[in-house]
Amino acid sequence: MAKKILVVGGGGREHAIIKALKKSPDCGEIWCAPGNGGISYDAKCKNIKATDVDTMVGFAVEEKFDYVVVAQDDPLALGMVDALAKAGIPAFGPDKAAARIEASKVFSKDLMKKYGIPTAKYETFDDPAKVMDYIRAEGKYPVVIKADGLALGKGVLICENEQQAADGVKEIMLDKKFGASGNHVVVEEFLTGPEVSVLSFTDGKVVKPMVSSMDHKRANDHDTGLNTGGMGTIAPNPYYTPEVAAECMEKIFLPTIRAMNAEGCPFKGCLYFGLMLTPDGPKVIEYNCRFGDPETQVVLPLLESDLLHIMQACTDGTLAQQEVKFSDGAAACVILASGGYPVAYEKGKPISGLVDGQLPGEENVTVYHSGTAITEDGQLVTNGGRVLGVTATGPRLTNALSHAYEAAEKISFEKLHKRSDIGLRALKALAEKQ
Repeated sequence: MAKKILVVGGGGREHAIIKALKKSPDCGEIWCAPGNGGISYDAKCKNIKATDVDTMVGFAVEEKFDYVVVAQDDPLALGMVDALAKAGIPAFGPDKAAARIEASKVFSKDLMKKYGIPTAKYETFDDPAKVMDYIRAEGKYPVVIKADGLALGKGVLICENEQQAADGVKEIMLDKKFGASGNHVVVEEFLTGPEVSVLSFTDGKVVKPMVSSMDHKRANDHDTGLNTGGMGTIAPNPYYTPEVAAECMEKIFLPTIRAMNAEGCPFKGCLYFGLMLTPDGPKVIEYNCRFGDPETQVVLPLLESDLLHIMQACTDGTLAQQEVKFSDGAAACVILASGGYPVAYEKGKPISGLVDGQLPGEENVTVYHSGTAITEDGQLVTNGGRVLGVTATGPRLTNALSHAYEAAEKISFEKLHKRSDIGLRALKALAEKQ
């Protein structure tokens, strides 16, 4: 039976999920809400805010969707999966209680401390004066200060000295730069080592990790400039060896799932592990309760199994019997952003080079739309900070990267900004292994 599916969200991650779902023979009509201009080439879009739980659930009931994929963090934290379940609609994603693993830094850090899951040493505070007392007493720099709630991945400050720490505490706790999520803060030791993102499927019992990836957060080449939502990704991550993977499964992945069960909030859906491979072994930097963006744009193109079947198995608790297989190749994604991102940027710039949102005649290249719109006269234009993600797959990382960059050259819009060094660190790591 072909299923009528709704994907909640409207960026590059959602576009990648939709493209992967459409490969399933069981995928029927597919919708995205709110979606975006480029997504509308692949799915019917309905302009409902992802955070408007009541309207979204009402729409899902009215349209009689068979399955909903809640891809974005905010609606998960607001309990959209719970609300859909009440309405009798099965969904992919954790319920509100389990989504706290991302929505509250304090919850996730306390969970790791209680269950002995390796992470950075930390303390939590709600009094600004006490934060500085602790930082001075520890006397270790750099030190990391995090706002407790969802701050769009931006509520994290790395402070090099006492003055920066004091300014940071003021910014988060007194000036409330990130709003109410700054009422509580987590102060954490600064970890060093290569970073790895591992997205994993789980039904609350077993964990089936996806291929590992490496994000590039800074706006400019050589990891300079401001932190962004991610300027590009590669998969697999060369630092994530089979030995490291086995250690992560034993010390981090399964213990996390067991901890959530023990706390009475089993996690079903996509659990994202942000890891640091420190000299003392892998440690958790953060959990996300959903697919990462732009990691999804390199991970799902390498998935050979049926994504819809895997998602349903996560919901139904039958993941143990479900095949989750990835290709041995590599993938690279280069983000084309609006000049000025992540601060101020202009929208509405016409995009040239694409036909129906894709590059004509390109094998093994997919253009994922993060921030695009279609004007009344049918013109595709920029409509966000991150505009497009150009992903190429290949037998090896070198092929995937060169192909992604060649493809990216064929697309243009005014003030286009992209990094020219995505994947260079990974290539260096691969060369050192030889």
